[in-house]
Formats: sequence, structure tokens, C-alpha cells
Amino acid sequence: MILRHVWGLLSHPQKEWAAIREEPCTIGKCYLSHVVLLAAIPPLAAFIGSTQVGWRVGFGDPVKLTTGSAAQIAVAFYLAMLVGVFIMGKAIHWMAQNWEVKPELSKCVVLAAYTATPLFLAGLMAFYPVLWINMLVGLAALAYTVYLLYTGIPVVMGVSREQGFLFATAVLTFGMVMLIGMLAVTVLLWGHGLAPSYTN
Repeated sequence: MILRHVWGLLSHPQKEWAAIREEPCTIGKCYLSHVVLLAAIPPLAAFIGSTQVGWRVGFGDPVKLTTGSAAQIAVAFYLAMLVGVFIMGKAIHWMAQNWEVKPELSKCVVLAAYTATPLFLAGLMAFYPVLWINMLVGLAALAYTVYLLYTGIPVVMGVSREQGFLFATAVLTFGMVMLIGMLAVTVLLWGHGLAPSYTN
């Protein structure tokens, strides 16, 4: 079933992680039933919000992006998330050897995909871009994502809580480094003529 684990991860994550562990899922099936749909929420919402609503800086008129510029950013954002989930899954698969577990790559990608669920859902706030509200919701989603990571790794990887804590900390550190790297690439691209175009 498409998106079958979303509500469970939000309401009873421990039980849901156990169900996810027992469910055979290929990388393709995981992407088609979960990632492809949920990862589309943030870029689609941001496209609509930045072109139709805009955001205010102080008391001035709303700042909006041109349709072409917003579309390019949305597509790049979407592709980055699709690739990012796989890279995180690959990193989990590689790190697993330190804890003497040998999970299939597909299970690691599934773990990365479902862990990112709160961040995908928080993208709905971009439909109405109010900076302080978006920041609060984003921080809450990030906190719950970290919680899912720390609760999911011991269950899905089959390690002890102590090992799971260290494992999850290593994955979290890798994720933060990857995020900083993506931000750095974005700044470089904007500095080389690929900056957003505004309507006014």
C-alpha cells in the first residue's frame, strides 16, 4: 500500500519500525510507494508558495520568484532529495560494518526514506511562506526525524540500544555534513549565475 507506514511512524514509531523491519521491500518499491510521492511535497509547495503567495521582508510588498526560476529550483530540490535518500541509505549500509551487521542495501535505503518522513511532510508549510512559522515547523520536523533515526536503527538494524545510539549518532553526523555540503554547492551555483530571479 502506498504511504502505508506514514501514520504509524507519527503515532507509534516503535511498533511501526518493527513492521517495516519484517516487510520485504526493494529500493524501487520503496521509492515508488514512499519517496517519490513524499519528496514531491516540499518542492511543489515551495514552487506554489514562492510564485503565488511570496514572502514578506519587513512591511514591504511580497517577494515572489518568476515561474521559470521557481520551476528550476523545485526540480533541482526534488532531484537532490531523491539522491539524498539513496546516499543516506548507502552511508548506513557502509557504517553497518562497524557494528558487525550486514543488512541489505535496500533495508538501509528504506530506513533512510522512512526516517525522512517528517521533513517531507513539513514541506507543506512552504505553501504559505511565513519565515518564523516555517522555521518552527522545520525545527520540530527535524527533531522528530532525529528521534525516528535513534529509535529506528536499533530495531531495523538488529543492534542493541547502546550500539544503536552510536550508530545513529554516526549517521546523524554524516547527514549534517552532507547538508552543509549541499548548502555550499547551492551558494556556489548561485554565485555563478544560477541565482533565483524575482518578479520585482
